[in-house]
Amino acid sequence: MSYAALDAARVARACKVALSVLEANPESSEAHVRKTLMIERMAALAAAAAESAEATGGGGVVTLTSEEFWLVSKNW
Repeated sequence: MSYAALDAARVARACKVALSVLEANPESSEAHVRKTLMIERMAALAAAAAESAEATGGGGVVTLTSEEFWLVSKNW
């Protein structure tokens, strides 16, 4: 499995876009619900990492697996 350290603020913004695309789709299958939940969790973690970085002056980084990255980027 591949991993990548990415800028947390950018990941949070990408998750917001992916969520808006998923919410615009009226589908209600189990797969759709799972995708939405996974992206919501990633968005929350990325937003927390970005906020933490702002407060501490550090570089907000979040690590995603290749599958998580694909899931977010496929829905833009």
